[in-house]
Amino acid sequence: MNKVIVSAKTVEEAVEEALDRLKATRDQVRVSVLEEPRRGWFGLFGARPAKVEVERIATPVNPVEQGLRFLKEVLSTMGLSVEVEVREEPEAVTFDLRGDQLGLIIGRRGQTLDALQYLVNIVANRGAETRHRFILDAGGFRERRRKTLQDLADRLARQVLRTGKEVKLEPMSPADRKVIHTRIQTVEGLTTYSEGEEPDRRVIIAPEK
Repeated sequence: MNKVIVSAKTVEEAVEEALDRLKATRDQVRVSVLEEPRRGWFGLFGARPAKVEVERIATPVNPVEQGLRFLKEVLSTMGLSVEVEVREEPEAVTFDLRGDQLGLIIGRRGQTLDALQYLVNIVANRGAETRHRFILDAGGFRERRRKTLQDLADRLARQVLRTGKEVKLEPMSPADRKVIHTRIQTVEGLTTYSEGEEPDRRVIIAPEK
């Protein structure tokens, strides 16, 4: 229900009743007075109550505030006391978590962090006119993970070049696979491709034919 018409003795009483019905505050609605109240002759004849139309105003969605509120609610539900630093940049908005219990949020190889990041992107952009990209980090985990994957790609690249045999990596998230693909693109004589279905999709490093 976004609009109601209410009658009462006074305009103010009618507005208050309308706000109660809409579960809204005064700054969230638009009020139109349809009829002013009128006292009857001798207080009896021709009396007329006030009539107002109160309509809820659609307020623009702020994806950053919406995403941050959802994230804090999840962390609170998990019983974690974690600070969230917000960094807004042209390409993405980063929520960087700081605290002593980050391992629970990161999970095995960042799987829990990735899942929470996915949910934050969905909830934050719900109803928004412009879509934002959100990155969830925890104590610099993303950078450490990227460096680990790059080192792995370098080591496996040397192995494939030496043996001439392709190497199949373990299943990875799309973000992790992208790091491997990007790193191998810089190595002459090698190529990469992915096979399998999510969540078991994996990267293959192979010699160029």
